[in-house]
Amino acid sequence: MNEDERRTRDHLMIVDALVRAVDRRDEVFQMIEDSEDVDEARRRVGQLLGVGELGSRAVLDMQVRRFTRDHRQRLASEAEELRSKLPDGR
Repeated sequence: MNEDERRTRDHLMIVDALVRAVDRRDEVFQMIEDSEDVDEARRRVGQLLGVGELGSRAVLDMQVRRFTRDHRQRLASEAEELRSKLPDGR
């Protein structure tokens, strides 16, 4: 895998995590609220969404105003564009 493909896959992993978070925003917010600290929140959100640390960090760093349907559509479109750049489309 070349450097461009690796970067694209990393970016796609983040965007997919954000789409999942928007789709399950109530659960994500509850997980964060119920956590003792940021590290616990990151772990719990990662488990909830089935994403790694990179994805869970991106979710916790995402501004609440970005949890709208409009932004979700933009994220989904970005994910599709990223997938189209990958040789296997995944």
